[in-house]
Amino acid sequence: MEIASQNVHKSAVMEAYGQDAQFNKTFFDYPLSAESYPQRLAELNSRLFQREELARTIRSYMEPFGISDAASAHLNELSNNGVVIVGGQQAGLLTGPLYSIHKAITVILLAAQQRKELGVPVIPVFWVAGEDHDLEEINHVFSEQDGRPLKQQYPERFVLKTMASDTEYDAVQMTSYIRQVFRDFEETAYTKELLEEVLQSANQEHTFTGFFVRLMNGLFKKHGLLFIDSAEKALRKLESDYFKKLIKESEAIAEKITEKERLFKEQGFGTPIQSAKDAAHLFYIHDTGRVLLSRKGDLFINESAGIQFTTKEMLEIAEQTPWQLSNNVATRPLMQDMVFPVLAFVGGPGEIAYWSLLKDAFNQLNMKMPILVPRISMTLVTQQTLHALEKSKLTVAGVMAGEVISRRADFLDEQRDVQLEQLLQETENVIQEQYNKMKQHITDKDLANLAEKNRAYHLRQLTYLQDKAEDALLRKYAVAIRDYSRVEGDLYPERNLQERTYTPYPYLNVYGPTLIDDLLKAPLPINGQHVVIYL
Repeated sequence: MEIASQNVHKSAVMEAYGQDAQFNKTFFDYPLSAESYPQRLAELNSRLFQREELARTIRSYMEPFGISDAASAHLNELSNNGVVIVGGQQAGLLTGPLYSIHKAITVILLAAQQRKELGVPVIPVFWVAGEDHDLEEINHVFSEQDGRPLKQQYPERFVLKTMASDTEYDAVQMTSYIRQVFRDFEETAYTKELLEEVLQSANQEHTFTGFFVRLMNGLFKKHGLLFIDSAEKALRKLESDYFKKLIKESEAIAEKITEKERLFKEQGFGTPIQSAKDAAHLFYIHDTGRVLLSRKGDLFINESAGIQFTTKEMLEIAEQTPWQLSNNVATRPLMQDMVFPVLAFVGGPGEIAYWSLLKDAFNQLNMKMPILVPRISMTLVTQQTLHALEKSKLTVAGVMAGEVISRRADFLDEQRDVQLEQLLQETENVIQEQYNKMKQHITDKDLANLAEKNRAYHLRQLTYLQDKAEDALLRKYAVAIRDYSRVEGDLYPERNLQERTYTPYPYLNVYGPTLIDDLLKAPLPINGQHVVIYL
């Protein structure tokens, strides 16, 4: 396993976050520096957390999935004086895109690094956004076919906007779907066992979130990564008082976020969440699914669902049935920071963009925003893809720069039968010249039309011959052309980073079950730089 850095295009937000001190001062409480960690630790030590209750909640949640000795030790530390590094993601099929894995790896490595630097227990935690209800975002995977990513969608349809943690899949359909996905993988020494593990996990669970957590827990069990589902009922009970705080401060929170987003837009960074001053930034779990609430005077409403609560009624819900409430993209970070002693949050570019709006909302609740750390971004290069790169005389950088199309065209141009193409062109010129002479000579209209049709017929035959020559060229060099398609489809599918498209399973299938462990042993930099891993 070899590692190389790779420059990739960064969003304006990520460029500013990495380089602009004034941007960081405006939108964040802590700069991304070594000095921030002891400062943040001191802040956390000045606050109170329900540590024992939180540790019990996580232990109870994780027990059905299996708790390793490392995870159990981390839970014991959390119940005492441990602090956490948190990252999270939606519950995608087959763990969702690779960046879910990259987030977990970053969380684990950063926790180990800061444990050593600070001399206190720093625990890796993965927050699963099981409360999300947009199943269209998580109900599919992509497989690479003929150099292009092919979307494979789980076929079962769900009408209601139920949370991923409440949405049950059909076991038979899921088994069939997984087998279909694996059929696109090349057969290796690891395929059979890997498929059986995934099928077993799917059969042991019945919801999208449960399936996701069982797979992730299996991949990271040696490293003590803790998991918690944001929709877990026991966690909701623990969050009761924090929901009350969010309800009472909802107007001020909305105002702070809206104003911050206005400033964010003025500086040229867009509107990541399009916040409104009447937003409650909370969902209510209704019979028809998860519905977003707005504020109207003293009321929390969703007009389309016919829902209306007074502030007093909302506080009663938070007290008596907090599992009927759910956070949105803006309040989830706030809730996370009230529940966990968060030293740092690991996020991708999109997350860091919307976290940029939350500094004043954190401060409104007498908290500071945790340190934000960009997740490790990486591209995996298998031996087969590396071989294709070498044969096509391309590099990973070249593929990401869009060189595949021009290189493939140049290669084909070098193989063309130049003499045949010249002869075809000469023949076309002769035909055109002779028919032009006939056109000038013929005076009969019907005969002239017939001559024109005859000309078109001969030109079509030449085009047909040209097409057949092109087909023969493509057949003759099909293997070389596939190499160009392979490197593009694997490394930069549809001009998108690999980590945003494919799940880890094609790479586990080729490399073997130690892939995650070996990546965690590798000297991966936690500095926001994209890295290329040659497997």
